[in-house]
Amino acid sequence: MKTVSKSETIVDKPLVSGIVIFLNEEQFIEEAIASVFAQTYNNWELLLVDDGSTDGSTAIARRYAEQYPHKVRYLEHENHQNCGMSAARNLGVRHAQGEYIAFLDADDIWLPQKLVQQVAILESQPEAAMLYGRTHFWFSWTGNQSDRQYNYFTELGVEPDTLVQPPTLLELFLQNESTVASTCSVLIRREVFQKIGEFEPEFRTMYEDMVFYTKIFLQAPVFVSGKCWDRYRQHPQSSCRIAIEEGEYNSFHPSPARGTFLRWVEAYLRDRGAERTQVWSVLQTELLPYRYPLLYPVGRMLRLWRQQAKTVLKSAGRRVLPRDLLYWLKFQKRFRGTSHLGGVRFGNLRRLKPVSQNFGFNRGLPIDRYYIEKFLASHADAIRGHVLEVSENKYTLKFGSDRVSKSDILHVTQDNLAATIVADLTCCDENSVPSNTFDCIIITQTLPFIYDVRAAIATLHRILKPGGVILATFAGISQVSRSDMETWGEYWRFTTLSTRKLFSEAFPAAQIKVEAYGNVLAAMSFLQGLAVEELRQEELDYFDPDYELLISVRVTKPEVNHENTWENTWSQSDTTVCPSLSQPASARVADSALSSRH
Repeated sequence: MKTVSKSETIVDKPLVSGIVIFLNEEQFIEEAIASVFAQTYNNWELLLVDDGSTDGSTAIARRYAEQYPHKVRYLEHENHQNCGMSAARNLGVRHAQGEYIAFLDADDIWLPQKLVQQVAILESQPEAAMLYGRTHFWFSWTGNQSDRQYNYFTELGVEPDTLVQPPTLLELFLQNESTVASTCSVLIRREVFQKIGEFEPEFRTMYEDMVFYTKIFLQAPVFVSGKCWDRYRQHPQSSCRIAIEEGEYNSFHPSPARGTFLRWVEAYLRDRGAERTQVWSVLQTELLPYRYPLLYPVGRMLRLWRQQAKTVLKSAGRRVLPRDLLYWLKFQKRFRGTSHLGGVRFGNLRRLKPVSQNFGFNRGLPIDRYYIEKFLASHADAIRGHVLEVSENKYTLKFGSDRVSKSDILHVTQDNLAATIVADLTCCDENSVPSNTFDCIIITQTLPFIYDVRAAIATLHRILKPGGVILATFAGISQVSRSDMETWGEYWRFTTLSTRKLFSEAFPAAQIKVEAYGNVLAAMSFLQGLAVEELRQEELDYFDPDYELLISVRVTKPEVNHENTWENTWSQSDTTVCPSLSQPASARVADSALSSRH
């Protein structure tokens, strides 16, 4: 038994083979290698695969292999040839000795927790062939403050922290390339290469990773995490940027590189008898611009003209025709054959199952997330100093910018390896989470999962600094996740009234600002699992107080220390105002939860 980190002692950890391929990357390769040595997981080997470099990166790689012969190996093609990215990755895989394979491009970096967290996930998910998470598109590596505004994280397209069955991820990527897994984010079982094959050597640069992922996505389950483990450096010399400048690749319009990839996928699916599947239908749609390069733009233009003509005619009709006639024509067209009261065209919404049962993650951005991010963006000034966020710190990073001096992550159980504080809000004491500690606490979509919600709010009051701010959101109208209910419990739905009354038992009423978001269309769409991209912004931003889809609250702890007064008030109300929520601490622990969908 040996100590491998500050507090972790593990026996027989699986070996991870990290493969770094490089071609003339002397500017960045040492930083990439350093990020591997910085891993909190220590049972790894590093294979540096030279794809025919002519600069100083070859000497750098050889030096590391000589200095650390038990951890680092240098590989190259015969006669120091340049064979392309796929061939270089295959060379690394063939020499790898690990149970798991991870890739890192020489101009990118891993975050320190990547291997320790990813190995733990795959060990707990035996069905998963591989896993990946969100990637940080890293513009601010330059050190320029102005570049920070361009940083962003990839969207997943599916609900995070789920095992996705084939071929869902392939269908998603074919329709939306922004959902693809970054090569530096994945961890793959070595046996996968033995079962489905290696990278395809004819893909030397663009789509070399997606050709390989296509094989996995078509045949095996993949675990998709909401965490970020890598930074994807954006710079003019990257292979993707060069392909764009040369006209080989364009993420918004048909391009030669994408056409080559799609035709390869078609041949691969045909070889496996998949012509009558849903993924085949998706592929055929995506191939239209390449099959009919002249007709396709004409068709798009005609559809656009038709839509514009329709809009013009409608506008003219509204100006010229009497309102009564317009009303009659509208209902004659839409509700012919219905009762005199009019009718509703349900279309494909006449269904007993929702369009999506995972809140719209597989269709785009869930509607409640749009409101959550709108709320946090409007109160970004409060996300500063020492910030605590529940489950993960993605909103701290996204909205806190350089105002945040320290970021902590709170979780109720130890299975969240990203957590820096493990505690239960309903019963934690001064020893587990000290009082008056945080300048800001972000707690989104979490309190509905805590049965003794009043005890949790009391704890939030205790650990918040005087002058500090709580930014919280709650479900008002929402699906109920059966898996969340079974795992964490899902106890409450809130209104603006209940939110204000709950927080006013711990904070002065003048320091509480409660808002709601939503309307009947947004609520119906969210319950159906539709995504933000399927509604117009004015439809999302319209607020109807009769349809509180999301509740938000900003609470400030007074600068003057009223702690004893407010805690006494809380203590009294705990036994008189709502006795049904009073429980022993042991019962509260069993009923509380800190993990959430968001």
